[in-house]
Amino acid sequence: MQKMLSYVRRAVDHYHMIDEGDRIAVGVSGGKDSLALLVALSQLSRFYPHHFTVVAITLEMGYDEMDFSPVQTLCDKLGVEYIRVPTQIGPIVFDIRHEENPCSLCAKLRRGALHDAARKAGCSKVALGHHFDDVVETYMLSLFYEGRISCFSPVTYLDRADITLIRPLLYVPEYYVRSFAKRHELPIVHNPCPADGNTKRQEIKDLLKSLEKTMPGVRERIFGAMQRYPLDGWEPDKTRRDYK
Repeated sequence: MQKMLSYVRRAVDHYHMIDEGDRIAVGVSGGKDSLALLVALSQLSRFYPHHFTVVAITLEMGYDEMDFSPVQTLCDKLGVEYIRVPTQIGPIVFDIRHEENPCSLCAKLRRGALHDAARKAGCSKVALGHHFDDVVETYMLSLFYEGRISCFSPVTYLDRADITLIRPLLYVPEYYVRSFAKRHELPIVHNPCPADGNTKRQEIKDLLKSLEKTMPGVRERIFGAMQRYPLDGWEPDKTRRDYK
């Protein structure tokens, strides 16, 4: 737990993610990333210099086989409010629209529903479970498939939604998230999405894995280049030390 909190706190401090009195919604899909984020933020809230509260929000995608009752048990254990929002996003994307690019529409619908739920819960910020590998993969996706040097930002204010998105796991490697979830026996909910594992992101993930064999540390160098360039919003403030 200490190592995870060190990763998360460094990101929170470097990018000024949390302010006094924040009520932060964690988007909990049931996967390892969002569950690890939920646990880490709930623990960080116990001692962080700025007082903040955490609310867990799950969008139920319309798949009957997804059982979130173990997540409810985890939230009860953590003392975190848990909100479940029923939707039909899954059936809309795959059964009604038959989308050729289902991930794009699904992400758009999920973002809108999550932002609405967060506002209704009185939250001004939404924490997303994007980790270190997600950052590098997103950068490579933009470069290879869109011809752009771009990536999501650590902190993003959405003026139309009046919501600030934060990504506290951005320094945490995926292998560590996986290890953390296993070690703490997090109640991962199986994702029955038909597109799971069959995406361009998976292609990039496989490419980076291959590159690591001949160029060890390539992910770290890409990430460092993003901060040094820097991409918009990616220059870290390493002078902030609220705990001193």
